[in-house]
Amino acid sequence: MTTSAALAFFVCFLITIPNFHVCFCNGINSSSSNHTHSNITCFQNERDALLKFKQDLKDASNRLSSWDIGEDCCMWAGVVCDNFTGHVREIRLRNPSSHEGSYTKAYRRYQLGGKINPSLLDLKHLQYLDLSSNDFEGAPIPSFIGSISTLRYLNLSRAGFGGTIPPQLGNVTTMRYLDLRSNNELLCGNLQWLSGLVLLRHLDMSYVNLSKALDWLQVTSNLPTLVELHLSGCELKYVVSPSSTNKINFTSLDILHLSFNYHLGPSVLGWILSLNHLVSIDLSECFSDVPLPGGLQNMTSLRVLDWSRNPSNSTIPNWLYSLSHLQSLSLSENRLHGVVSIAIENLTSLVSLDLSFNQLQGSIPTSLGKLCKLKTIDLSLNEFSGEVADIFVGFSRCKSNELVTFYSGGNHLLGHLPYELGQLTSLAYLNLYNNSFSGPIPASIGRLSSLIRLDLSYNKFNGTLPESLGRLGKLERLYISDNLLEGVVSDVHFANLTRLRDLLADGNNLTLNTSENWVPPFQVEILSLDSWTLGPQFPLWLPSQMKLVSLSIANTRISDSIPTLFWPNLSKLDYANLSRNQIRGEISSIPNVEGLFLMIDLSSNLFNGSLPLFSPNLSWLDLSNNSFSGSIYHMLCDKGEEPIMGMFFLNMGHNRLSGKIPDCWKHWQSLVIIKLENNNLEGSIPSSIGQLPNLQSLHLRHNNLTGELPQTLRNCSYVLIIDLGENKLTGTIPPWMGNALLGLIVLDLRSNNFLGNIPHELCRLSSLQILDVAHNNLFGPLPRCFANFSVMAKISNSSYTTSWNSSAEEEGEGFSEALFFASMALGFAVGFWIVLGPILFKR
Repeated sequence: MTTSAALAFFVCFLITIPNFHVCFCNGINSSSSNHTHSNITCFQNERDALLKFKQDLKDASNRLSSWDIGEDCCMWAGVVCDNFTGHVREIRLRNPSSHEGSYTKAYRRYQLGGKINPSLLDLKHLQYLDLSSNDFEGAPIPSFIGSISTLRYLNLSRAGFGGTIPPQLGNVTTMRYLDLRSNNELLCGNLQWLSGLVLLRHLDMSYVNLSKALDWLQVTSNLPTLVELHLSGCELKYVVSPSSTNKINFTSLDILHLSFNYHLGPSVLGWILSLNHLVSIDLSECFSDVPLPGGLQNMTSLRVLDWSRNPSNSTIPNWLYSLSHLQSLSLSENRLHGVVSIAIENLTSLVSLDLSFNQLQGSIPTSLGKLCKLKTIDLSLNEFSGEVADIFVGFSRCKSNELVTFYSGGNHLLGHLPYELGQLTSLAYLNLYNNSFSGPIPASIGRLSSLIRLDLSYNKFNGTLPESLGRLGKLERLYISDNLLEGVVSDVHFANLTRLRDLLADGNNLTLNTSENWVPPFQVEILSLDSWTLGPQFPLWLPSQMKLVSLSIANTRISDSIPTLFWPNLSKLDYANLSRNQIRGEISSIPNVEGLFLMIDLSSNLFNGSLPLFSPNLSWLDLSNNSFSGSIYHMLCDKGEEPIMGMFFLNMGHNRLSGKIPDCWKHWQSLVIIKLENNNLEGSIPSSIGQLPNLQSLHLRHNNLTGELPQTLRNCSYVLIIDLGENKLTGTIPPWMGNALLGLIVLDLRSNNFLGNIPHELCRLSSLQILDVAHNNLFGPLPRCFANFSVMAKISNSSYTTSWNSSAEEEGEGFSEALFFASMALGFAVGFWIVLGPILFKR
């Protein structure tokens, strides 16, 4: 749910709009309310019209399966008939998973598509049509909808319609509610058609491109019954002349949401502040360097104010604390500094407070704990310091405990959590991450029976994990990573956590000690227990977690083999980190998985035998620092002729691999990083490595490679690091390296059998930070330009020395000695980062 949508939903609880009633049902199971008079059935012509309508829809999830059953269409899902006449009055086909967000699989699965059949015109009594949160794949809104003259409610929001909004919609003079909220696919250059909707009370055209609709304000202000206006993200421009401002009255308007309109300009505030009857204002992300306008203090009806993401580098004005009628206040991401005054206790009606993502300092006033109506507090990502214990104590003394959400992560808060925290039984979301809280986690936390999310990570909590956590039956997400917790965790700690989905507890000194046949009561999706003691036996309960998407159990003292059922049962894994253990045995294959971005890290264990076959979905594979042996041919080349497009990171360094590097790299077009260093590989570097267009880092150090550098490497124009040191490579350093590999940062050819001069073409490598050619058979002068490399630093001592035979005849002057020193540390995560040392050179 977007910010503006959530705000609108919140407003509906704060105000009552007289004489206006709208149901927001999704319609998937609405047949029970369709009609109650059993002697009334739907009309045949309306039934036929609905079947034609269905015929043109794409229904992958079979939501409309009931539309083929029985004669009475009034019993079909999403169809509502009049209780007395039997005529079809409403079609409610909103996506039933619309509340979950468009990124979820359920949302996409339940989307209807196709096209809208004009048979809807045969429904002569249709008053309500909701097709929201579906996907009509950019199809235009049918103009014939403007001929359904009985419509009062039309919701086509987030339904994937595209193109220009048909002006014929203005013919539906009975319309009370119109929601055309877009996914940035709709546009409208003229809003005059709205003038015909004289009964309209709710208008939402958010994220419709209205950049050319310069009449938006004049038209909407003349809608006599308009109560709600939502035009967020419409690229609005304010071009009203001062003389026209008096004609803008909005006599009925209560709710005005214009967020994410960057071109409005501060002059628009003049007429907005004149509407002193407004109940809700959302002007988030509209202005820059515009502080909170003082005229807001005169708006005595105002209940909701969202002024977030309007950076002004100012303080919270004192007059704001006098708005005792305010119920929701959002000032996040405004670059606010200074302190929050104790006068905040005057905001006695406040239900929601958001001051997150600012630079507010000092202590959080304890008087905040006196605002007993508060349900949501977000103070995260500021510079607050001091303790918050008294605030929790204050809330615990409220007669009616209503606090649901408390976020204060990313500050400098400290101290202990009080026992009274357990009295806030309405608390569902508690987020205190990345502070300096210390002491034990109070056992009273087990009394927070409504808790859904608990985030105490990145603090200094110590002691044992309280067993009372196991009572939190509604808990879905538990984050306690990187604290100082220690001791034993048993079955009791998880006894009633049946809804747990995320458990991130890595970075603590905890030991899991459960019964031998323990089966967790939960099915988690994300599990991270790095640095716990889980071993020496491999956790036999892990294969029971069949919904796991992300698993990290690195450094958990496991010295066992992986159970047979592990990979087959965990087929949904996107990420698996079992590194830094002593897991042993062979792995024949890593089965196919459903994940789109699968990353597997089995590094620093005791695995042996041949390299495993793996899924073509794999994007990241780290098998380094094990004892894998044999050829790498079957792993890389037995994939058929189709290119493997997913893999971008491959690390098999520090094993016992042998044989030649196979010449089938052309199949691995996405590879960015190849690490095969410290093995027993032999033969030449295959030319097909030069067919990797995205290659940035190539590590083949400390093998037995021979031959010359393949000419095809010149095709790897994005390469940054080439590390071929400690092999038996021969030939000259090719001049094309300086002409073709212009982004090169590290070139390590140390301890090979290269001979000849260092080519002066290397002078073109302006980004070069490490060049190591020590212990070769190079001779001749050092290119003069090396002294001019801006990224190379002069130092006075070096542990590495390379000598060249000088030739005064060739250069006019010789270099007696060149000393190169470089230190390099590489780390890899989603990308990679580099810390580079300087280079020494002497004449």
